[in-house]
Amino acid sequence: MNRFIFFGILIFLLVASPVKAQGNSGSEERLIVYLSRTGNTEAVAEIIRGEVGGDMVELELKTPYPKYYDAIVAQVDRENERGYLPALKTQIENIQNYETVFIGFPTWDMQLPPPMKSFLNEYDLSGKTVIPFNTNGGYGLGSSIQQVENLCKDSNILESFSVKGGLERDGIYLDIKGGRREEVRAQVVEWLRKIGMQ
Repeated sequence: MNRFIFFGILIFLLVASPVKAQGNSGSEERLIVYLSRTGNTEAVAEIIRGEVGGDMVELELKTPYPKYYDAIVAQVDRENERGYLPALKTQIENIQNYETVFIGFPTWDMQLPPPMKSFLNEYDLSGKTVIPFNTNGGYGLGSSIQQVENLCKDSNILESFSVKGGLERDGIYLDIKGGRREEVRAQVVEWLRKIGMQ
């Protein structure tokens, strides 16, 4: 009788134990950090999380950028010229727990946005796998990947993903939505497979 009770409990525990969804194994070790002004980089971050799991964190500043496009362009130009790193409101206390860190950003001033530079200066990603992803207005990555490499010298940096998003200058904001989002999803899936994340 005791043997039947033991096996009954064992079967219950096996059935009741949570099973991770396929493609999300190790998701607790993945972090997706992103900066997004118009929602395009956030859309790609959401697609990545949907495919490989992980935790998502949006970079926010203690002092937000101006609302208007021309004002933010002028401020970012000044910050880049002076090498100024804006203070982050976002705090990630347990970053040491993550083995893989996706970093997502738009191309600003043909380079890495100052808030992402702040993040990469503030947090030590040595020994981690760093995977950049980018949205831009059609002008590409600029020097952003070289800057990531300079700021993450002791990290394993995988091939980046880049896709055209909106063009705020022309009043085109969130472009990665609806049918366009599904097109981008297919591109992201292909990229994730290429870099061995799926």
